[in-house]
Amino acid sequence: ASLLWWQCFVKGLFFSFFNPQVVNGIEIYSMKIDSKVTSRFARNVITSRAVNRGNVHKEVFFDVELPKTAFITNFSMTIDGVTYPGYIKEKEAAKQEYEKAVSKGQTAGLVKASGRKTEKFTVSVNIAAASKVTFELTYEELLKRQFGKYEMFIKVKPKQLVKDFEIDISIFEPQGITELEAEGTFITNDLQNVIKKTFSDKKGHISFKPTLDQQRTCANCSQSLLDGDFTVKYDVKRTTPDNLQIVNGYFVHFFAPTNLPQLPKNIIFVIDISGSMSGREIEQTREALLKILDDIRDDDFFNFILFGSDVHTWKEKLIKATPENLDEARKFVRGIDTEGMTNLYGGMMKGIEILNAAHEEKFVPKRSASIIIMLTDGQPNVGISNTEDIRTHVKKAIEGKYPLYNLGFGYGVDYGFLEKMALENKGLARRIYPDSDSALQLQGFYDEVSNPMLMDVELHYPENEISGLTKNSFKHFYDGSEIVVAGRFADINQNSLTVDVKGEGANDVLSFTTQQDAEQTAKAFQEQEYIFGDYIERLWAYLTIEQLLEKRTAATGEEKENLTAEVLDLSLKYKFVTPLTSMVVTKPEDYDNQAGIADKTTEGIDIFTTFAFLQTHCLVDGDPHFIISVPQKEDAICFNINEKPGDVLSLINDPVTGITVNGELIGDKRANSDANSQNTYFGKLGIANKYLNLKVTVTSEKITIQNGNEKTAFTWLDSVTLQQEGLTLIINKEKNLVLSMGDGASFVIVLHQVWKKHPLHQDFLGLYTLKSHKLSEQTHGLLGQFFHPIDFTILEIHPGSDPKKPDATMIIKNKELTVTRGWQKDYRKDPKHGIDIPCWFVHNNGAGLVDGVHTDYLVSSLF
Repeated sequence: ASLLWWQCFVKGLFFSFFNPQVVNGIEIYSMKIDSKVTSRFARNVITSRAVNRGNVHKEVFFDVELPKTAFITNFSMTIDGVTYPGYIKEKEAAKQEYEKAVSKGQTAGLVKASGRKTEKFTVSVNIAAASKVTFELTYEELLKRQFGKYEMFIKVKPKQLVKDFEIDISIFEPQGITELEAEGTFITNDLQNVIKKTFSDKKGHISFKPTLDQQRTCANCSQSLLDGDFTVKYDVKRTTPDNLQIVNGYFVHFFAPTNLPQLPKNIIFVIDISGSMSGREIEQTREALLKILDDIRDDDFFNFILFGSDVHTWKEKLIKATPENLDEARKFVRGIDTEGMTNLYGGMMKGIEILNAAHEEKFVPKRSASIIIMLTDGQPNVGISNTEDIRTHVKKAIEGKYPLYNLGFGYGVDYGFLEKMALENKGLARRIYPDSDSALQLQGFYDEVSNPMLMDVELHYPENEISGLTKNSFKHFYDGSEIVVAGRFADINQNSLTVDVKGEGANDVLSFTTQQDAEQTAKAFQEQEYIFGDYIERLWAYLTIEQLLEKRTAATGEEKENLTAEVLDLSLKYKFVTPLTSMVVTKPEDYDNQAGIADKTTEGIDIFTTFAFLQTHCLVDGDPHFIISVPQKEDAICFNINEKPGDVLSLINDPVTGITVNGELIGDKRANSDANSQNTYFGKLGIANKYLNLKVTVTSEKITIQNGNEKTAFTWLDSVTLQQEGLTLIINKEKNLVLSMGDGASFVIVLHQVWKKHPLHQDFLGLYTLKSHKLSEQTHGLLGQFFHPIDFTILEIHPGSDPKKPDATMIIKNKELTVTRGWQKDYRKDPKHGIDIPCWFVHNNGAGLVDGVHTDYLVSSLF
C-alpha cells in the first residue's frame, strides 16, 4: 500500500508518520505536532486522526519516531468517543501483562527500531466502517543548547498530500527571546509565506500549515512538494551569566556565561587503525582529522596516537599548534593507513601517559582544558582484551583529571563498554554511523567540545535547604552550550535561594553569587497560557532520571540496585517510559486484540500496540433514551423513559457481583409550558459494588469515590488514571470517564456540556456499557435486563404518521408491539452533536419491551 511518511525532529524531537492519505477507504485527514516549550523544557503532543470511509473494517498504522533522550509520558487512542490511555508499569510486570494477552491468541508484536537519534513507536488498529480513530502521543524532553542556539529540526517528507497538516510550536522563555529563525530546504517562494513566525519579548511562535494546493508539486499533481528539512532556531537574552527560577518548592538553574576568552586545549586523538577500519572508514577518518586540524587554535597542544596490533605515536609528547607543526600533522594524517588487530588498551594508555606527562612537567598552561577523544570500530583483541580490566586501568590512570570521549564507528563495537568507560571518566560516548556523512559526524562532535571557556565549574547550593540536587559540578563548560541544575527545597514553603558559582577561566577565577525568590519568578511567568502546569518539577524529575541512568550504566552490585530502585520510583511517579518501565495499552476484553507494550532500551525502543473495534453496546443518553444493540439482527431497539426531575431509575442491578448503577434525573432550568413534554436528563449517576464497599458518584461537575469511610474527589477538569484494589477509573478531561469494578462490567460516562449561560438547558451525562457479559444472568434494571440475548421479528412495515418514519409490528417476548422506525443519538463518537443510530422505537416508556412497567424501576436514592 502507498504510505505517507512524515518526520519531525525538535532538537532531538524526531518523529515520523507512516500513514496512507486514502488507501482502501482509510483516510488520514489530520496530522499535527503541537509543541510547547517553557524554559527549554518541551512537551510535545502528536495527534493523528483517521476515518474509514469504506463499508468494511480496515487497518491503519500510526508510526512515530522519538529521540532517544525523550521520555514518552502518555499514549492514548480514542475510538468512537471512548479514550483508552496507556499505563506506565515496571518493565517485568508490563511484560507479563503483554505476554498474557499474546498467550490468548490476540494479535500483538514488538518492533525494534534503531537510528542515529530516534526510536520507533508503532500502533495498528482496525477501524470499523464509517468509524474514526484518534492517536495521541505525548513526550517530554529538555532541549540542549549547542553552538549558541536551541534548535528545532523538522524532517518533512510526506509522500502524499495531507488534508490537515500542521506544525505548531509555541516558545516561552522568561529571560526573553533574542532571535527566532525558520527555514526549509523545500520552501519555494509560494511556501515562504506559509511559514508564520512571530516573537516578542518572552514569546515566540512558529506555524506551518500548507493547504492541499500549496503542497502540490504542480497545479494538477498529486505528489507532495514537502520533502526536506524545516529548521527553527532561537536563543535567549543573557543579561546575567545565569537564570534561576523557583516554583512550588522546586528550582531550576540555567548557567551560560558569555564573552569569556577561550581556554587553550590539550587534545589527544587516539585512533583505531586496525584492519576492520580499512576502506571508507579510514578515508572518512582522515578527512575529518584534516578538517579538525584547520580549526585547531595556535595556543592549543595536540597529538595523535594510532593503534592496530601495535601502538604508534606521531610525537612522543604534546605539540604546540604552530603553522609548521600543523602542516607536518596534515602530512601525517594523509599517510594514516590500516594494519593488524585492535590494541585498544595500548592506545588508550599511551595517550593518557603523554597527557599526564605534559601536566606533570608543566609543559602545558595551568589554565588549559585537556581532552581525550578515542575512535574505534571493533573489539579489543591485542594486549589486554578484557573490557572490565581496560576500564579499571583507564579510570585509575586518568584519576578524574580530564574527560574521555569515546566514539564508536559503525555497529561492530561494544558500545556499552565505550559508554561505561566514558561516563566514569566525566565524558560521554557517541556512535558514528557508517554513512556518506561520517566525516561530518566526526567533525561535528569535535566542534561541540573544541571551545572550552571554563573548567572545574562548581554551583554551590545551601546543603541544609536543598534535597534531590542534580549534577552540580562540571569538568568543562563549552562555548555555546548551557549547564542546567535542578533541585527541590527541603521545606516546600521556602521561596528564596542563594547560589554561589565558581569556575576556572583562561585568565582568572570566575566567581559570583545569584539570588532569586518565587515572587520574582511568578512575575516573569505571568503569561500562564504558555506554561504547562508543574513544568519545573517535571524538568527536575526528567534531569534526575537521565543522570541516574547514566550513573547506573557504570555501576555494579549494591550501588546499581539502589540506583535502579530510585529510577524506577521516579519513572512510575512521573509516568515516564524509561529503560526500567514500559507503557501498556489495553482495551476491554470484548475486543479481539487488547494489548500493546512500549519498552525503552538503552539504544532503542520496542513498541507495538494493536487493537480491533467490534460491537455497539447498551446505552442510555439524552432525554433519557435507551438504545439496545441486537448484534445478530445487525439492528437496534430503542425507547424513552419519561419521569420527573429528581426521580432515580434503576439501570443495572446484579445481585451476584454486587454491582448496581442508578441514575437521577434533572430537568431544564425552567419547566416547559407543556407539562406533558417535560425534558429530563441524567444529572447524577451512582455506581456501586457492595462486596467491595465501593461507591462512585458522578455529576456534571465532579466525580466522588467512596471506599469504605475514605472519600476522594476529582473534577472534570482533571486528567486522571486511578487504580486501586477492585477499581480502575480514567478521567479524560471534560470528555468522559471509563470505570471498571473488580472483574465485572466496565462503563463509559460521557459528559455533555452546554453553554453556561444557556437560558434553558443544563449539563448532563450519558452511560455506555462495556464487557456487559461479565455480569451474571440475574442482572436486571432498565439496561441490565438487555444484557441477555433477545430476539425479535419485524412484520407489516407500513407508512406511519411521519412519512420518513414507517411503522411496523414487532414480535418480541411473545407479544405484538407497534413500533416506529426512527433514530436516536449515540454520543460516543461525537459527544457534542451525536450520531444518528437507526432503531425500532418502542412507545409508551418501552411498554411490552421492558419487564413489568417502567415505574417498577423507580428507586429511593442513588445507592
